[in-house]
Amino acid sequence: MTRAREVSERIVESGVLAVLRGIDEDQIVPVARAIHDAGVGALEVTADGTRAAEQIAAVDRELADTDAVVGAGTVLDAPTAASVIDAGAEFVVAPDTNVEVIRTCNRHGVLSAPGVMTPTEAVTAMEAGADILKMFPAKTVGPAHIGALQGPLGDVDVIPTGGVSPDNVADYFDAGAIAVGAGSAIVDYDAITDGDMDLVRETAASFVDAVDDARSV
Repeated sequence: MTRAREVSERIVESGVLAVLRGIDEDQIVPVARAIHDAGVGALEVTADGTRAAEQIAAVDRELADTDAVVGAGTVLDAPTAASVIDAGAEFVVAPDTNVEVIRTCNRHGVLSAPGVMTPTEAVTAMEAGADILKMFPAKTVGPAHIGALQGPLGDVDVIPTGGVSPDNVADYFDAGAIAVGAGSAIVDYDAITDGDMDLVRETAASFVDAVDDARSV
């Protein structure tokens, strides 16, 4: 089994991909640890902030003794993809479909999850070698769009992101999602500002509970 496949299975096992965006460098490690302790097995550090590669490397080191997988999000071009992969990212997520980003991931054996909305984007991503399709922004189209994509394209792996919450997460799993991506719904930014890692963990745990409940039906 390839490492990319192992990472994919870990994301599926986790059920949720926590998106860590705009977190200060001195807070990213305790936040990542708190969210992982809440039961999240896949963490995405977005590459649109400063020193993203250093943050990814720091989180990777912090969770090296666990089964968590750490990757990069908001990767918009191939040079950024190469940079975060060098920093230790085990998966690369993007809001769009960029063939060069997918190819860079393929060359390094790293899982790629480009953003798609239309069947054309989905086919483009799949033909370029994408491992998972990130349906983004999910709130624009809702859970039924997963089936709309899978209908003509087959049983493709889809992770909806953007607007997923504990209130609607069951609808996305019922529609065929293999996991869900979540930012502010799982990452408590007010608690981070207050330095309250216990509350960060509790908020994330509530989301994890909603995912577990959705998948146990």
